[in-house]
Amino acid sequence: MTTRLVQGVWDWSKSIAVALVIWLVLRTFVIESFHIPSGSMENTLLVGDFLFVTKAVYGAEVPLVHRHLPGFRQPRRGDIVVFRSVVDGSTIVKRLIGLSGDTLAMRGGHLFRNGIALVEPYALHVDSTRSETPSERARMRAWQIPHLAPGQDTAAYVPDVEDWGPVVIPRDSVFVMGDNRDNSLDSRYWGPLPRGNIQGEPVLLYYSYDPDSWRTWPFLTAIRWSRLLARPR
Repeated sequence: MTTRLVQGVWDWSKSIAVALVIWLVLRTFVIESFHIPSGSMENTLLVGDFLFVTKAVYGAEVPLVHRHLPGFRQPRRGDIVVFRSVVDGSTIVKRLIGLSGDTLAMRGGHLFRNGIALVEPYALHVDSTRSETPSERARMRAWQIPHLAPGQDTAAYVPDVEDWGPVVIPRDSVFVMGDNRDNSLDSRYWGPLPRGNIQGEPVLLYYSYDPDSWRTWPFLTAIRWSRLLARPR
């Protein structure tokens, strides 16, 4: 009886260990869950959205060595990407606006890429009265000055969140912005994102609820049914 019990426990332990290894491999190299904590991507992504993020599409990062496996494709302009922040190392999500070599600028809140005004149906402008603090402007200027396109007057250059550039995106870097342009801490403030910081692309919105709902237990009673099983774009 004791031998049979020990054998049963050993078999269960092996099954659990195998399941954990498979889960860790999938989470590290294939797919991971991510939730939206802020409104920087409204209305494309909302606070309370839960996403599956594929890491394989761009090539998953191998832990410890910080090398990437081969991906199915490279990030493209317009992709929604999940990445490791250059500010504090947290995992956040934004839209990829520019690739290495692109020249970007903003004039009156309108984005220009390589001299062409972009049509951005996803962009949200909700607070036109917002202004940057002196320290924010100084931070923007500090990173932008070395990347300004040739021929710009650097001495008189004072950017703000709706008027900046043109800047040229450096090698092995991308430029990301939140769709909620008036409420997003993004590349406009802290500069280009290293390509290696990109972790994956959201592929499925599997759950969503309104955390600000007046209802009790909003996780269960304020589900946004119309958003379920959608692909973020």
